[in-house]
Amino acid sequence: MIYQRLTVRANGRNWQPLAEHIRQASLLAWQDRDVTVWGVWHGLFGLASNELYVMLAGATEVDVASQLPGDGTVVGNLVLQPTVRPESREPCTTPGLYVFRTFEVNNSDVDEVAALSKQAWATFETDEAYRARPMGLFCEADRSAACGTMLLVTWYDGLGSWQTSRTPAPEARAIFRQRHELTHATAAVATRLVELEGLEVKS
Repeated sequence: MIYQRLTVRANGRNWQPLAEHIRQASLLAWQDRDVTVWGVWHGLFGLASNELYVMLAGATEVDVASQLPGDGTVVGNLVLQPTVRPESREPCTTPGLYVFRTFEVNNSDVDEVAALSKQAWATFETDEAYRARPMGLFCEADRSAACGTMLLVTWYDGLGSWQTSRTPAPEARAIFRQRHELTHATAAVATRLVELEGLEVKS
């Protein structure tokens, strides 16, 4: 299964018209090719006001640029494969905060990073101090280079939970520390899920 995290930019100042065009036109084209829209997100911080993250899942990579409306441009395309999550390509539907965190790692360490993450989640996502769920952990589809990018998408019920989760249970914290030792750099973008059903263009 191939996942694509696309950064799509509108020509105008806001993301809403572009999301409406995606809902009306591009989604139909992707569905015809058995491509699932795993989710569409707009930024809270770290993503421009006229940009969206669009994640697709399918058997092969999709040439999205040729299918977007005239007011949309693909400015980033990260081609990925899932590791320990998600287990299916069922779309994300839960409202809330989604943090997209990238990790720069040695491709030889991808499997260990995935295993450590899965181990840490056993206590991380059951902590009663906050509400969080890792939705997907991906690596680059092409792992021929020495270094590559991994992407972790985590749902939180709000910014308060995200902040509290920075100090998780000691068991999870110890494992995350091991994972940190395998990463060269990380970066995070906070987003909210766009509900495509019934979306209306806003001025």
